[in-house]
Amino acid sequence: MVFIVFIIGTAGSGKSLLTASFSEWLKINEQDVATMNLDPGAAKLPYTPDIDVRDYVTVDEIMEKYDLGPNGALIMAADLIAGEIENLKAEVDDINPDILLVDTPGQMEIFAFRASGPYIASEISKEPKAITYLFDSVFSLNPMNYVSNMFLAAAVYMRFLLPQIHVLSKCDLISNNDVETIADWSEDREALENAINKMLDGSKRLLSYRLSRTICQLGLNFSLIPVSAKTNEGFIELNAALERVFAGGERITY
Repeated sequence: MVFIVFIIGTAGSGKSLLTASFSEWLKINEQDVATMNLDPGAAKLPYTPDIDVRDYVTVDEIMEKYDLGPNGALIMAADLIAGEIENLKAEVDDINPDILLVDTPGQMEIFAFRASGPYIASEISKEPKAITYLFDSVFSLNPMNYVSNMFLAAAVYMRFLLPQIHVLSKCDLISNNDVETIADWSEDREALENAINKMLDGSKRLLSYRLSRTICQLGLNFSLIPVSAKTNEGFIELNAALERVFAGGERITY
């Protein structure tokens, strides 16, 4: 059985570096893990993917063949990847890891908000899947930005309807106090609302307040796991969260 983890987040939130560091950490802890790159436009990656969509589709080739710009080529590539699903699925079956970390495209909307994304997630394997959604810690320091990320995380959940774990990424770039503050916002609605009222005004305050209230009323839980791909902070907690989703808290690889 392959447990598949899609790593999703806004551009620059640290998806590829987390894929690299977390996969190495899992290997050190004797977990049978493999990596997949789903970004056809990636020029350079901090890891060598076991499965690489660029073996089938690349943005540069599409730009040259169809005389498209980078954005148009990315959109076309997302749809062409769906046509390679059987090849990607065969590679997953051949490697057959216990855990597959899937590094999704840098521009989140290419994967999350086109029809091809949920299709790829559904058809790549019928085994259990989960999403790890990244909240960029530097971006999330402002409560309005944090609420915006809540909205995006809710939209991703609505698109895929898979178990979703939320990570505060790149937490080594902000102070421990700031990490604790953002973590408090994720656990305590009142703390978030107090920050909104204190730090924002006008339409920004009103919209942030109402949007955060709406998301909470939907019953969505955005508890954050602070993680640093540079120091490996939070990897134990992230791994435990994945084990709870996939194996009821039991170790995935024996």
